[in-house]
Amino acid sequence: MSAFMETLHTQRMDDHRFYHHSRINQTLHLFSAISFLCAYVMLFVNPALAAIIAWCFSMVSRQAGHFFFEPRGYDDVNQVTDEHKEEIKVGYNIKRKIVLMSAWVLIPVLLMLSPSLFGLIEPAQNIQGLVNHVGIAWLGLGVTALVFRVLQLAKQDSLWTGIVWATKIVTDPFHDIRMYYRAPVALLRGELIDPMPHFRH
Repeated sequence: MSAFMETLHTQRMDDHRFYHHSRINQTLHLFSAISFLCAYVMLFVNPALAAIIAWCFSMVSRQAGHFFFEPRGYDDVNQVTDEHKEEIKVGYNIKRKIVLMSAWVLIPVLLMLSPSLFGLIEPAQNIQGLVNHVGIAWLGLGVTALVFRVLQLAKQDSLWTGIVWATKIVTDPFHDIRMYYRAPVALLRGELIDPMPHFRH
C-alpha cells in the first residue's frame, strides 16, 4: 500500500509541477474540482445530469486552463522542454485531449443527426429526452476514456501505472481543492505564475 501511495504522490506532484504553473489554470482547476464533486453527488441521483455537469463545467474549465493559460515554452522550473513533457505525460497530453474533447463535441451532433444512433437506442421524443441521451453518452465517453488510457498505460508501461493513474484521476477533485484553494487570492494579488520555489533546482 505504501508503494501505491508513493507512486500516486509522484504522479500528482509531476502533474502539478509540469502542468499547473498558471494561477489562472489553478483557479480554473479549483472551480473544476468543485464542479466534479457536485457531479459525483449527482451520479447517484441523475447520471445523465452528472455527466453534463462534469463535461460542460468541470472539463471545459479544466481544459481551458491547460489550452489557453498554461505556458507552453521552455520550463525553467523543471528545466525541460514542452515537447519532453508531452512525451512523458502519464495521462492525456494535449494531442490526446484534443481527440477527447472533439469526441465530446461530436456526440450531441451525432445524436441530432441520428436520434436512434443508427438503430442502437430508442429515439428521444423531446428536448429533455435528447439531453438525457447526450448526458448518458458523455458518461460513457468518460468511462471509456478512463479505461482506454489505463489499457494504453498497461501496454506501454504496466497495469500498475494505469491503475495508479486512474485512482489519481478519480480523486483529483479532492486533491485539487487542497492544492489550489489559495490560487484565486494569489491571482487577485497579480501573481499570474506560481513561482514553485519548492520545485526549483
